[in-house]
Amino acid sequence: MELQGLRAIIIGGASGFARATATRIAHGGGTVAILDREQSAGAEVAAELGGSWHPCDVLDHEGIEVVIGEAVDAMGGLDMALNTAGGGKAGRTVGRNGPYPLEDFRAVIELNLIATFNTTRLCAWHMSTNEPNADGERGVLINTASIAAFEGQIGQVSYTAAKAGIAGMSLTIARDLGSMGIRCVTIAPSLFATGLTAGVTEERGAQLTKDAAFPKRLGRPDEFGRLAVSIIENPMLNGDTIRLDAGTRFAPK
Repeated sequence: MELQGLRAIIIGGASGFARATATRIAHGGGTVAILDREQSAGAEVAAELGGSWHPCDVLDHEGIEVVIGEAVDAMGGLDMALNTAGGGKAGRTVGRNGPYPLEDFRAVIELNLIATFNTTRLCAWHMSTNEPNADGERGVLINTASIAAFEGQIGQVSYTAAKAGIAGMSLTIARDLGSMGIRCVTIAPSLFATGLTAGVTEERGAQLTKDAAFPKRLGRPDEFGRLAVSIIENPMLNGDTIRLDAGTRFAPK
């Protein structure tokens, strides 16, 4: 698919990976609908990129269906969707105060895995109504995992399980949607200068990424955006999880 004329829903688009991707799409001639929490900078980002702003909560599964429909209506259709919403709650399977709380495990799965699948299925439904392009393609879905899906560290049991689920369902979703000409790809980043790591010093960043092959630094959000654009533009990228990690393999802790 080409960026020119692309209609994209960007979930988590007010910051980080998603904002960087939205910026590249908008600058390439696409239209973006920014979906993020009410208290985020989503309105400002949408105005800056000439897109539309749609406050939402990905944990409100019925509400997000309505918001996605509004975003699709605002753009006159949907060709691409990116979901970067997620987070974790650290804790060992058994810690000093007992076993990891089951409610915390459920909450992390709900935010990362279930919310991702929910938005994926809803966006895919809208894409299925598109007229296919010359290559037979109707849309592309990009989800966000983490290299923790493969090398979860001590205290990351719930986050690892959730992100492994996102990575694991990529091929099945791609197979489910292949007859419709809709692709699904997952990006699994390492440590990037987003969220809690956005303000760390260069020295601290070097310490956190000392096990990377090269470059030994935190990733930059635009590097995620560049990969996302490559996925959009290359129809042979499908059904896989792409590590974006500078050759990093997480140690146990």
